[in-house]
Amino acid sequence: MTRPNILYLHSHDTGRYIQPFGHAVPMPAYQRFAEQGVLFRQNFCAGPTCSPSRAALLTGQYPHNCGQFGLVNMGFELEHPERHVAWTLRNAGNATTLIGIQHVVKEPVRTGYEQRIAGGIRSAEEIAPHAVEFLRAYAGGPNSRPFFLDVGFWETHRVFLLANPSVRPAEDARYCLPPAPLPDMPETRRDMADFKAGARILDAHVGQVLDALDDTGLAENTLVILTTDHGIAFPHMKCNLTDHGIGVLLIVRGPGGGDNGAGSRTGWPDGFSGGKVVDAMVTHLDVFPTICDVAGIEHPDWLQGRSLVPLVRGEVDVLHDEVFAEVNYHVPYEPQRAVRTTRWKYIRRYDRIGKPLLANCDDGPSKDVWLAHGWSDQDTAPEQLYDLVFDPVERHNLASDTRYAAVLDEMRARLDRWMRDTNDPLLEGPIPTPPGARVGDPASVSPRSA
Repeated sequence: MTRPNILYLHSHDTGRYIQPFGHAVPMPAYQRFAEQGVLFRQNFCAGPTCSPSRAALLTGQYPHNCGQFGLVNMGFELEHPERHVAWTLRNAGNATTLIGIQHVVKEPVRTGYEQRIAGGIRSAEEIAPHAVEFLRAYAGGPNSRPFFLDVGFWETHRVFLLANPSVRPAEDARYCLPPAPLPDMPETRRDMADFKAGARILDAHVGQVLDALDDTGLAENTLVILTTDHGIAFPHMKCNLTDHGIGVLLIVRGPGGGDNGAGSRTGWPDGFSGGKVVDAMVTHLDVFPTICDVAGIEHPDWLQGRSLVPLVRGEVDVLHDEVFAEVNYHVPYEPQRAVRTTRWKYIRRYDRIGKPLLANCDDGPSKDVWLAHGWSDQDTAPEQLYDLVFDPVERHNLASDTRYAAVLDEMRARLDRWMRDTNDPLLEGPIPTPPGARVGDPASVSPRSA
């Protein structure tokens, strides 16, 4: 049996506020892809900040275990690049190529990529043609090795939302609704309109890549993973352990699942097709072992997730009864840990500041609204307990309510056990800043001050 190709498509700051997940953010290419594959409605990243989230997915380990404590652009580096999935696939015989953003290490060659195309901060208009050209060239030539193609888009990061308005026109803010944690106001509607514009552009160019995969016939032999790093760059979302921060899109399509495909070939794990929707909790850590199973590769011993294959086949109904996430460094140091079950969310803060660290929220109109209404004076409790059934926005903290004391004790115990089992360095005190890394002032209002 010929091993399948792997296509990994990812974006920046998209969360799951998009059409296939029920939101009024049209993304027809994503919708079409979801109807061909499997959509995971309850997928979570391991850390709602850029580099740690990506490193966790690509190594199959929590950020504090793979050693990605902060952002590459702030001087942090992945401590274990040899655990990157590209190395595992390359050692198994895949040709490994990176196109666009990776945001895990300064030098991608350390993580197992044999070639890099169009590196650095580039727009979707630049990235997509390179990916299309790669697929057409691969389909047209003799190839003895399956590919692992990593295509990273910056959209929907704020840096691109207003860039070149003549090419990227904004949506009409009058007909937009801001995400749930924010009030419905002209400023927040305008902010959401800009996000929708970025999503529109992202969708169009991801669609070009997926079309090329189908048109060349490569979809019949390719596992496609479509995801993002963390929640959208709005207050209470990105860099927060709320579901708005750690809840992220994940859509997977198996070999043979494209427009021209006829189903999975004999020998590959089936199930990643047909427009399935899965409600069971899964995490980014499950992607690496899933790739191993589809590719027929032994699981490396460091993996901390579980393969999605038994879930999509219907062999199990639940993969995890709890998922965990963390924040360490973003701009200022803001150590936090969280555990989530299907009903409850427990968040523990270690910074002892007691107020929002404003520089850990990207600047924008929604942030300006909260600042104008006294956000800097709001309290942040060291412990937070939320009932996700009756408080899905996570605004009513039940940690001090004696009626929920037993639930609080159970969630504390879950988190404590996980921290011990994973040798979380936070148990020994503050996590030191590595040499050469920059850390923002916790009193700063803007991340630009770092």
